[in-house]
Amino acid sequence: MSEPTSGEESFLSHLVELRSRLVHSAIAVLLVFLCLAPWAGFWYDLLAKPMLDALPAGATMIATGVVTPFFVPIKVTMLLAFLIALPYVLYQAWAFVAPGLYAHEKRLVAPLVIASTALFLLGVAFCYFFVFRGVFRFIAEFAPASVRVAPDIEQYLGFVMTMFVAFGITFEVPIAVILLAKAGVVDAAKLRQARPYVIVGAFVVAAVVTPPDVVSQFMLAVPMILLYELGVVFVRWSASAKDAAEETLPAPREEKSPQRMQD
Repeated sequence: MSEPTSGEESFLSHLVELRSRLVHSAIAVLLVFLCLAPWAGFWYDLLAKPMLDALPAGATMIATGVVTPFFVPIKVTMLLAFLIALPYVLYQAWAFVAPGLYAHEKRLVAPLVIASTALFLLGVAFCYFFVFRGVFRFIAEFAPASVRVAPDIEQYLGFVMTMFVAFGITFEVPIAVILLAKAGVVDAAKLRQARPYVIVGAFVVAAVVTPPDVVSQFMLAVPMILLYELGVVFVRWSASAKDAAEETLPAPREEKSPQRMQD
């Protein structure tokens, strides 16, 4: 049996380290989940509060499945545990890829990871505190008087997850714009030229992702456009700062040729 080469040993060591990082991340999420699990019903009630506030007094949600009242709160608790443990999970990911990065890449990746995580959580919070309140009230007001609104808890969870992901990704638009600019794909001038297409695309995405009502579509499209403009401003500022730094650098000294020295 042949001995493993240095390349194979390096690959195996990377796999072992990756497994170790994944196990540590899973253990962190599991520990947080076990701490939160006794209050699983409370976490679901907290998630369902925007919908319950929009329903008529005394109205409740329903569960059509036999085990749904148990599994749906558990899913919500697991999601909450993952969000709480997310900084540690990202640290494990960072610790795995950091040894293979150059110094300038390390300086760029760490702020981007922190900013993208914060923006994603900010998008989820914006959806929960502002979007759900307007959307659910809008839908409840248009329900006929002869219809008793009683949403199913599993369908509600699926709807909420879709909206959370949509708004979380939407708030990542500045990061995407900055990365494209850093890669040299676009600059501030191209971003300004693409503004009309971005506006149209934002409303198209909002119409596909959100429910078929004007309120939720505007509440997704408008932040997407504003965040795009924020990315454009940052790219423009970064380019200006880079030009100013290059202007302040001393000009390279002109070396005298031997012929000129003899003259």
